[in-house]
Amino acid sequence: MPRPTATKGTTVPESRVRRKKNFTPPSTAPEPVKFGSASWWAPVMVGFFVLGLLWIVVYYIAGADLPVMKALGWWNVVVGFGLIGVGFGMSTRWR
Repeated sequence: MPRPTATKGTTVPESRVRRKKNFTPPSTAPEPVKFGSASWWAPVMVGFFVLGLLWIVVYYIAGADLPVMKALGWWNVVVGFGLIGVGFGMSTRWR
């Protein structure tokens, strides 16, 4: 039997390309870090601000009548500003 001859212009069909998903290795990323301050941070910070302000106001209004404030004298202003300073220090770390 004679062998068929190829004629010009005939093309051989191309085989299909198999589409494979690229391999992605399992994630080894660390757990995400929680962003922000603890829920108690802001109330404590505001509490220091208010407590320092109240300490100074009470000292100026009734400092001579209260034994603890009378004994401290002008150091009451330092205590009040110290409490406000602690509040300010906390505010720089608040997120």
